[in-house]
Amino acid sequence: MAKIATDRTTIDLFALEKRPGRPKTNPLPRDEQLKLNKRNQIKRDRVKGLKRIECKVPEQLCEKLDQAAATANMTRSNFIEYLLEQALAR
Repeated sequence: MAKIATDRTTIDLFALEKRPGRPKTNPLPRDEQLKLNKRNQIKRDRVKGLKRIECKVPEQLCEKLDQAAATANMTRSNFIEYLLEQALAR
């Protein structure tokens, strides 16, 4: 059987060929890139005067928050910030 360059049905014939793909633009592995990006985001937030808080809520409450935020045309984060400001203003 002859090997034809456009024939991709016999994968074993082309196992050693390098397929063209997206060139590697960053020398760091992906997990290191993610850590670096997160660190930079935290620094940007700190400069803006933002502080990160986290809490765990039931899935139903999270879905209600998402629906209410969509109705208010806001992100979930902005909507929670709005609710906290309203609650603390009372």
